[in-house]
Amino acid sequence: MQETRPFISWELAEEFMVAVFEKYGVPEEDARICVDVLLESDRRGIESHGLNRFKPIYIDRIRDGILSPVTEYEIIKETPTTAVADGHNGMGMVIGTKAMQLAIDKAKAYGMGMVAVRNSTHYGIAGYYATMCTKNNMIGITGTNARPSIAPTFGVENMLGTNPITFGLPTDEEFPFVLDCATSISQRGKIEFYARNGQDTPAGMVIGRDGKAMTDSGQILEGLGQGTAALTPLGGIGEELAGYKGYGYATVVEILSAALQAGSFLWMLSGKDEEGNKIPYPLGHFFIAIDTEAFMGADSFKKTAGEILRQLRASKKAPGQNRIYTAGEKEYDIWKFREHKGVPVGEAVQKEFIAMRDELGLVQFRFPFE
Repeated sequence: MQETRPFISWELAEEFMVAVFEKYGVPEEDARICVDVLLESDRRGIESHGLNRFKPIYIDRIRDGILSPVTEYEIIKETPTTAVADGHNGMGMVIGTKAMQLAIDKAKAYGMGMVAVRNSTHYGIAGYYATMCTKNNMIGITGTNARPSIAPTFGVENMLGTNPITFGLPTDEEFPFVLDCATSISQRGKIEFYARNGQDTPAGMVIGRDGKAMTDSGQILEGLGQGTAALTPLGGIGEELAGYKGYGYATVVEILSAALQAGSFLWMLSGKDEEGNKIPYPLGHFFIAIDTEAFMGADSFKKTAGEILRQLRASKKAPGQNRIYTAGEKEYDIWKFREHKGVPVGEAVQKEFIAMRDELGLVQFRFPFE
């Protein structure tokens, strides 16, 4: 696995990011939760949601006053197996962690638990919360709506968010099965990653109002904000390659993320008021935990799940291919490669880290790329 970018240790990345969050008013305990979610993205190689988003998504939103650094997490309705929580526009990673832990606690007591959340904010990679369940021998399911990005089939207006629906399944292998992906072909974070690195977006991921593909990453980000560009759903444009399936799944996530807690949806999540001023993104999430012990037992579940995955990977390979993967395997391989090397830091993030360090007077931090 070739990597030309410089690495910094996980410990240095964590302590620096926690210190920056604290400078902006995030309590230390909450800051460590937020940083753990962000770094988990980089551990898994999902760089669109890791260090690359630390400043532009979280720090800048706190600065803009549309993300509350102090999270007021409130349970507004609860039954033995369900709950509805209000995040009051606090840190999404803190809200998500508390909500999934509550679902897990309910599943331990009753076999299943589900928590719906309203007025949250961007909660990082959904797979983080599904993995909280797999560590407890549970099935984890989570989803979230997001600011409008996806056009419905036969449409060109960005209406739905990228709306991931994520599953985590425990196995008897060294890593769980974690399927964490958007219901669009790509997601806004990937476009941001392309733009920050001066790369075009592959044709077919985004369409303009004229129905044609857009590839200029900077123009796409501008167009997504203005409503003149839209991501395509899984399957792509139209029905020929089943784009309606991705559109349908995105709609399912939108409904579950909003209707269970009477929350916001579609263009209510644009992040702008009627005058175009920035306002919080009042996102909705849902979290489901299912205890495998409540069925035929955790060991039985994990053994069968592992056997299914091993047989899939051992099946006949296409010409020129020497490996078949199952969900979560590539991420595990990347983690083993980076575990002792640290996290790779691109040039844009290097500049951001140095600028934040100098601006905030965090003189105790020095980076190997300086």
